[in-house]
Amino acid sequence: MLNSKALTDMLTRHEGKRNSLYRCPSGKLTIGIGHNIEDNGLSDDVILMILHEDVANAARDLYRIFPEFYKIGHGRRAALIDMMFCLGLPAFRTFRRMITAIQAEDWQKAADEALKSKWAHQVGDRATEIAHMIRNNTYMETPNDPT
Repeated sequence: MLNSKALTDMLTRHEGKRNSLYRCPSGKLTIGIGHNIEDNGLSDDVILMILHEDVANAARDLYRIFPEFYKIGHGRRAALIDMMFCLGLPAFRTFRRMITAIQAEDWQKAADEALKSKWAHQVGDRATEIAHMIRNNTYMETPNDPT
């Protein structure tokens, strides 16, 4: 029977382990432990695993700003996670008036402040949806997918 730990250890030793993209000796974009992302891409399972980790990181960052983030309604939490996911912590922190409005539970002002930003112009409909969620604490109705 194949010893998977020994094989994993050997491959890690031979390939190395990198947390960011790099070019392997043959010039292919690679990540992790020799995963040729250029030719092999990522499986749906790996994509979802990365997404779940990124969402958890965004929520963690929001707790840094809003220690009682869990008390915010589900729709608003989802909207703020989406924004943090898109922007990252340093850029999100620049939304000072929006953050102050959220801390005061002034959801109308918070949504308005989000829409006044450069980010809103860059992401278009995404910002409109996020502002709706912040105002109403609910997901925005989306048209049915015809596929």
